[in-house]
Amino acid sequence: MNERKKLMIIDDDPDFVAGIRAILDGAGYETDVAYNPKAGFEALKARRHDLLLLDIMMGRGAEGVMMARKIRKDPALSDLPILIITGIREQIAFMFPGQAVHPNFVPLNELIEKPVEPDLLLERVAALLKAAETRGQPVA
Repeated sequence: MNERKKLMIIDDDPDFVAGIRAILDGAGYETDVAYNPKAGFEALKARRHDLLLLDIMMGRGAEGVMMARKIRKDPALSDLPILIITGIREQIAFMFPGQAVHPNFVPLNELIEKPVEPDLLLERVAALLKAAETRGQPVA
């Protein structure tokens, strides 16, 4: 890694954040952390990041979903890769029986479930960063 990739973690669980931050820092990534969506969005606007690791359930509910939608609508952030890391199983969070779910209900690049295996986390982060570079996205 020539220049350290900058990752933003937005999750309201300090213990979980400490764990994944240690894994990512140990792998040579530079990590920033916010413990709520508002602070996270401000940090994303203030400094360029290469990838966002985002929790779904924060604050009053599924604030991570709203955060992802807000990012996709912001011209300065719309290309930021988003990796959702959630404790909610995929079929519960995104599959609602009897209702059609739009494929972009949650605008993300990838979803993995908590607890996260360190090797899987590093594999998915590396793959998303590589995909962003391949697309020609300006990655710092």
